[in-house]
Amino acid sequence: MASSDVSSFTPPPPTPAARPVRSAPAELGRAATAGVSAALAGLGAGELTAALLAPAGSPVLTVGALVVDLAPAWLKELVIALFGTGDKAVLVVCVILGAVFLAAAAGVLELRRPPIGRVIVAAAGALAVVAVLSRQNTSVVDALPAVLAMVVSAVLLTVLVARLRRTPAGATASAPDRRRFLAWAGASAGLGLLAAAGGQLISAGVRATDAARARFTLPVAAVPGAPIPAGASLDVPGLAPLITPNAEFYRIDTALRVPRIDPGTWTLKITGMVERDIEIDFADLLALPLEESTTTLTCVSNEVGGDLIGNATWLGYPIRLLLAEARPLAGADMVLSRSEDGWTASTPLEVLTDDRNAILAVGMNGKPLPLEHGYPVRMVVPGLYGYVSATKWVVELTVTRFDRETAYWTNRGWTERGPIKLSSRIDVPRRGTEVPAGPVTVAGVAWSQHVGIRAVQVQVDDGDWNEAALAEAISADTWRQWSWVWPASAGQHTLRVRTTDATGQVQTAVRRDVIPDGATGLHDIAISVV
Repeated sequence: MASSDVSSFTPPPPTPAARPVRSAPAELGRAATAGVSAALAGLGAGELTAALLAPAGSPVLTVGALVVDLAPAWLKELVIALFGTGDKAVLVVCVILGAVFLAAAAGVLELRRPPIGRVIVAAAGALAVVAVLSRQNTSVVDALPAVLAMVVSAVLLTVLVARLRRTPAGATASAPDRRRFLAWAGASAGLGLLAAAGGQLISAGVRATDAARARFTLPVAAVPGAPIPAGASLDVPGLAPLITPNAEFYRIDTALRVPRIDPGTWTLKITGMVERDIEIDFADLLALPLEESTTTLTCVSNEVGGDLIGNATWLGYPIRLLLAEARPLAGADMVLSRSEDGWTASTPLEVLTDDRNAILAVGMNGKPLPLEHGYPVRMVVPGLYGYVSATKWVVELTVTRFDRETAYWTNRGWTERGPIKLSSRIDVPRRGTEVPAGPVTVAGVAWSQHVGIRAVQVQVDDGDWNEAALAEAISADTWRQWSWVWPASAGQHTLRVRTTDATGQVQTAVRRDVIPDGATGLHDIAISVV
């Protein structure tokens, strides 16, 4: 190469360092964050508005209630079987998680395929509005929280995604851009969570119901209940108590938010196929000669050996006396009871007018009804599963016919009358435990409400049936404790229990599911004797 060529050569200027290419996962992650932040802000605004203006319009709870209504019976039973009385908390968590997932998807789609994200938000808001308006006793005002949640979510989604688009395609956001975006997203989510928490605090504090219940003193029963025999309760550790404490009494219903009814505004209407419509308020009810009685309630979802059963002493007024004043017409055979939240139950008229003490209860174990158990007034009907009788927060009784009206659960495949099945349970020892060889106390409860229990027998492995000792009975409407001393020998054993009711009917060993009218079969447990 010539020297002149060498001296004329000029090296090209260094190429500026290229900015790193924005990774797809990072971009999608920020878009999903935008969607979730916008949704949290919207839900928070909706919950706060519901607390202030429309207590029946909570977007989360109304959508959850709609899910409960639309879910098939088998799914509801599965949730109850898995989570028991925690089913409502599980449902609320699932609704929230579903909303988070949908919001994340909306954020991604709004970035990649606008305006699909906003369309998803609008569709979710429309679903919430439908859920609100599908509930009993709601109005257009109650839809306001859902509409506001939709608007806030859509606006913030648009703003946050617009900030993401300020970074040119193929480049990564600078540190200040990222910080600004995260600040906006974090502020949106944080304000939403604060608003939701504030809504919960307000809704707990603004209602007069809690204060009214705290001031309420139960009247003295005009007809006291029969004394509970001293021998009705067995002193066996681990055995379910004869009277179930209020805090431990099972709760199965469809109310995600417990209705809070001001007793000063509560009324009960008796209407339908009657000669005379009746309406009474809470003061009227308390002025009547109230009666006390001990009754066991059972949920139709109770599996063999399950704990969805409880026994309490109730204070209330016989429904048969109010129906006698209304004078049902010939041909009527059913009473459709309605809860404040729209839930319904179909109870045979003959059950509410016979000699059993079916009552409108105001007290439970010497205290006003707990809010979650129906305050201020609920139905307690011996002998029937709760889905056709035990209406909480009851506000209406319509006398009608089974061939004219149906109720909440009968519309979903359950039978219309629901008499409680003869059943028994082993409480002690617990399934899977180890016990020492020698005398072992086996104990539990047996029930056949409004029929009564005559005998209980226990079987070890596939041997003979052994007679258990029965505690004294309170009445035919309550469960009965029993015990048997087992001379246990070392090894693995199966204990099984069966009962016989007062008519001589022996509990069936045939296993059937809870659907459509209650489970059957014998409860058994595996025990290791060492």
